[in-house]
Amino acid sequence: MVYPTETATAEPVDSGLSLRGMTTRFGALVANDSINLDIVPGRIHCLLGENGAGKSTLMNVLYGLLKADEGAVYIDGVEQHFRDSRDAIDAGIGMVHQHFMLIDVFTVAENIVLGREPGKFGLLNTGSARQQVRELSERYHLDVNPDAVVEDLPVGVQQRVESLKALCNDAKYLIFDEPTAVLTPQETDELMGIMRALRDEGHAIVFITHKLHEVRAVADDITVIRRGRVVGQATQDMTEAELAEMMVGRSVSLRVDKDPAVPGEVRLEVEGLRVSDPTGAVVVNGVSFEVCSGEILCVAGVQGNGQTELASALLGLIPILGGTVKLGGKDTTKANTRTTLQSGMGYVPEDRQKDGMISELTIAENLVLDQIDEYASFGRLDLGGLGRNAEALVSEFDVRTPSVDLPASSLSGGNQQKLVLARELSRPLQVLVASQPTRGVDVGAIEFLHKRIVAERDKGTAVLIVSTELDEVENLADRIAVMYRGKVVGIVPPSTPRDVIGLMMAGTPYPEACASCGVAVDEEVTV
Repeated sequence: MVYPTETATAEPVDSGLSLRGMTTRFGALVANDSINLDIVPGRIHCLLGENGAGKSTLMNVLYGLLKADEGAVYIDGVEQHFRDSRDAIDAGIGMVHQHFMLIDVFTVAENIVLGREPGKFGLLNTGSARQQVRELSERYHLDVNPDAVVEDLPVGVQQRVESLKALCNDAKYLIFDEPTAVLTPQETDELMGIMRALRDEGHAIVFITHKLHEVRAVADDITVIRRGRVVGQATQDMTEAELAEMMVGRSVSLRVDKDPAVPGEVRLEVEGLRVSDPTGAVVVNGVSFEVCSGEILCVAGVQGNGQTELASALLGLIPILGGTVKLGGKDTTKANTRTTLQSGMGYVPEDRQKDGMISELTIAENLVLDQIDEYASFGRLDLGGLGRNAEALVSEFDVRTPSVDLPASSLSGGNQQKLVLARELSRPLQVLVASQPTRGVDVGAIEFLHKRIVAERDKGTAVLIVSTELDEVENLADRIAVMYRGKVVGIVPPSTPRDVIGLMMAGTPYPEACASCGVAVDEEVTV
């Protein structure tokens, strides 16, 4: 297939922002290789590419967080020289980061005016700060309480706070770096509306994503980057399959190819489980289900309905108020995390950076975090064994890195996720619990991760997937448990119409959801 080639000319645009010949190296790795790009006011310019393609590096250079080795930035035809992000902000560039740059214990207003606090004689004018937040919230339809403490806010609202920070600095050029990676479908739709409104006001939007349906929904211009180079310009009328092929460089299957499940014995049994959050509110309330060997049970639901706490409780990370958990017939209700892991549970957490790895440790060290005793003798680590294990897993799971001795933080998001899954699948398991297993991961890595999860099922492991992505649920599930406000409102087959599942996710009982959608009730469905 032949794609349109790069359209940026040698000369920067007269009105707008231009990058010319941008090259950024990290040792032998060329993250950006002579990239040209034009970003024009009144348009949404999507940067599409795999994890590790160089998209975020390019935007971090533009925002003044990194220094390019070669190339130049122009605004309205005038070359710019950014010493740091302060210079970029002063030039009208704002950035909404994938991993929020917020101080959890500060209020919304304090976060938004941080670094440009209104006031005199060292005293913060809190009234002025709150008023700024209210005015911006009303103007851009971002419902945010200026007095709320950030750590108490849902992820979707924290995303709005990040957007307000950029807007508060009068940014003309707004960079959204994977902004939907941690958002629910509803929150994603809301953000898309905000981006369109900003575009229509004359802002220039750079939208970094790998979610193909989002690209087709909002992009005016689409530049595809692969392994540090611009490989061409995509068009809005391209299919998702065509976009995926252009992004990855090969044909990508957007559907999971798997045989019907052949369930065996019950491996995970949950009965009447009750769990509370740190405030004491019960967020998992009487949940019961079973997962058998050789099957995948997916837990579907809008983020914040108890799925996170459910997964954490199964591993022993948080206390259980009531009910029982049995792993391979053994009661692990009161077992600690170490004992649960040793009993044969693998765990992929929803936040890979916070809970799935230690960023400062090497890739090799992260691959044995739950098996470190096997590589230790008389207080010393078998470094040779660590290296051989890492090289084998990096190859098997296609973790792209020049060296296993680099810190895990050097990996792109998709490769970090492969790292976590590689570690968990490197030992015999009875049950694999994977929470948001492909969050923030591109289509090529999603295809790979899904194949490995299905292969684990086919080995006879019981697999429990927690996901807010309905496409993922429908692709992977042999059965679907829908959660709403801490309860399982029904366990349905993957053939259940999407509209029915959507209504159940909003709390509608299964029979009523079927009636609303004009679908016959399946008498075998567990309610």
